[in-house]
Amino acid sequence: MTNSVSTLPAWKHLGRLAQSVASISECAEDAVRNDRLTLHAAGIDADLRKQRLSNEVIDGLLDLAREVSLEDRRNALLRGDHVNTSEDRPAMHTALRTPAGAGLPEFEPHVQAALAAMSELAQKLSAGELRGATNRAITNVVHIGIGGSQLGPELAVRALPGTGRFNIQFVANIDGHAISTALANCDPERTAIIVVSKSFSTLETLRNAEAARAWFLERGFTIADIARHFFAISANVQEAARFGIPAENVFPMWDWVGGRYSVWSAVGLPIALACGPKAFADMLAGAHQMDQHFAQAPLAENLPILAALTGIWNSNFLGANNHAVLAYDERLALLPLYLQQLETESNGKSVRLDGQPVDVQTMPILWGGVGTTGQHAYHQLLHQGTRAFSADFIIAASPDHPLSDHHRWLQANALAQSQAMMIGDDQPQAEKRVPGNHPTTTLVLERLDAYHLGALLALYEHKVFCQGVIWGINSFDQWGVELGKRLAGPIYQQLGGTAALNQDASTQHLISRLRASQTNG
Repeated sequence: MTNSVSTLPAWKHLGRLAQSVASISECAEDAVRNDRLTLHAAGIDADLRKQRLSNEVIDGLLDLAREVSLEDRRNALLRGDHVNTSEDRPAMHTALRTPAGAGLPEFEPHVQAALAAMSELAQKLSAGELRGATNRAITNVVHIGIGGSQLGPELAVRALPGTGRFNIQFVANIDGHAISTALANCDPERTAIIVVSKSFSTLETLRNAEAARAWFLERGFTIADIARHFFAISANVQEAARFGIPAENVFPMWDWVGGRYSVWSAVGLPIALACGPKAFADMLAGAHQMDQHFAQAPLAENLPILAALTGIWNSNFLGANNHAVLAYDERLALLPLYLQQLETESNGKSVRLDGQPVDVQTMPILWGGVGTTGQHAYHQLLHQGTRAFSADFIIAASPDHPLSDHHRWLQANALAQSQAMMIGDDQPQAEKRVPGNHPTTTLVLERLDAYHLGALLALYEHKVFCQGVIWGINSFDQWGVELGKRLAGPIYQQLGGTAALNQDASTQHLISRLRASQTNG
């Protein structure tokens, strides 16, 4: 597609429909429409019936998918075409979870070898066969990475039941409190460090890794000793070796896997350590099952595609420029943060694939939290505020604890909140009125285990790709992230007094203010 999506007949037709589409409650009176909006894939039941979608709108959205050749673009992604056009490479994160014998020959041997090595390491550390420099078993693991190198593994470790074998901590921020706090209660003889950076040059990761290395050295360890405590996941084996991590302790990352899609690779090592290699394998299996659904289900029954089209309808035609992820499971507290990176870094773009500026809105603001705590905070804004929004509710059908009454109340609140957002409350007193008619989707996982978590994350990955195709943007680069990194270097030198001040007035004033504090301190 070379022209803007806004020029397509289906887009213009949807624009006309948006002027007169009925309320959600009125749309939901159509039984045929309700059947079309109840989907199932990879153990996830999706109820889209609380969306402001009529049969005519659904048909128009499916026409839009056909006009942008969405199925062809999906097939190109899955067969390894160079869909990441600005970096001229494929985006083959799906290959990371494809079973042996079913993958593309170009990728499968590398993937299977890395996964086998990762599983072997996890088993040896868990069994105490692989020990530290003083021959003591490892019990503490500090995972150092940022962005996709940290958010995915930490989400899974927090969400899934652990074996209790390791105390695993995650460090991402360059704020010194993060690494200092993580190491404070660790015994260096029993601590392993995992450093994750594709280039082995990521500023935050390298500085935190250097601080961890210094922590070992200050406690009498040598560089040779450290080699038995440090592991890396990187494409730059040479730089890892310079740091002190031997090649046999380095697991691969590949150019054809973006950081925010890397949890399925050796980046998921903390999951295998905390929850066991089988749990990690189950995550891969759930994601692969969603991949299969995405690849094979017809447009009108394809959950990732319908989710993407629904998001397009809400943000581009109904003006919902905020999307809330409301997870009714405490174990998914980090899911909104994970999805913020996945979705906004992927689709927060303003330039089309052909280099022209987009002329439609792209990624809405994504945020969220955990129910029911959010009901006592920002749900007031959702129910009676002035901003248009859409929301996803995520529920586990079965609990993994014995407090069944708690779980029933949790589910009741989730269903009640989505219902309230749809029907509102027409009280006679104006200050008590709740307008309703806010579109929501409810995703029900049979249970929150590794398989269903993998399927859930893959669902959102595919939704993101489909929306990028429709907007005509590249979901796999992140040039905006690089700008702040470039600007930080000179400011760092100026804060240290080793470079002349030559900034804008505000930044120069702030540098001077911070330098004065350093001097006075």
